[in-house]
Amino acid sequence: MGKTPVPLVADDFVAGAIASITRLIRDKELKPGDHLPAEAALSEQFQVSRTVIREALRSLAALRLVDLGVGKRPTIAPLDDASMAMMIEHGVVTDQIDILHIYDVRRTIEARTATLAALRRTKAEAQLILDHAQAMGQAIGDPMAVMEHDISLHAAIARASRNPVFALIIGAFQGVTRQTWPIGWKSRADDDERRAMNALHENLALAIVDGNPQAAAVLMNRHFDQSIKALLTAGLV
Repeated sequence: MGKTPVPLVADDFVAGAIASITRLIRDKELKPGDHLPAEAALSEQFQVSRTVIREALRSLAALRLVDLGVGKRPTIAPLDDASMAMMIEHGVVTDQIDILHIYDVRRTIEARTATLAALRRTKAEAQLILDHAQAMGQAIGDPMAVMEHDISLHAAIARASRNPVFALIIGAFQGVTRQTWPIGWKSRADDDERRAMNALHENLALAIVDGNPQAAAVLMNRHFDQSIKALLTAGLV
């Protein structure tokens, strides 16, 4: 005797619709901003209810793969680091990832982004990186301003590497960085150490401006060595 088929539950229909929609995106070679068919058309094409299609689109929107607008057809979303950031922060909160893991990964990746930025940056990108580094030094009395310029500097270096995957990963770490950065800042002994940190960022920026990939990588590694030491001093890692 054959086994009685197990009826599909709602989640199975939604998962199937998600797979069908992502396959449609691939087959049609849709790009950011391109429209998907309307809910009714997708429902008819994939032979599922509009409710299932609606839930599938909501799931894809939560992953930042599509954009939804009231009364508008869904569109393909540009790359976004939000879903990756949520996963990383969840890992930290639930003790599946610790801060040292993150800094170890960042150290590895950002030595490479600094190298590539020194080779590939435009003049405008080089100037932006240097502007953020110099602004860090000028804002010594305002730690939050220093932090924002620091984060923006690292993001600018990642974009200048011309590798969008690096830019996504560095962007995804920003939420955790905003939580740990003030601790590292306070753990430094005095303003002289803080000025030295800012000066290191400026030297890093200058290496990128000068198109010196070896110096840029060395300085980025030195920066992370010092940052990890500061977090160790604070007892965070």
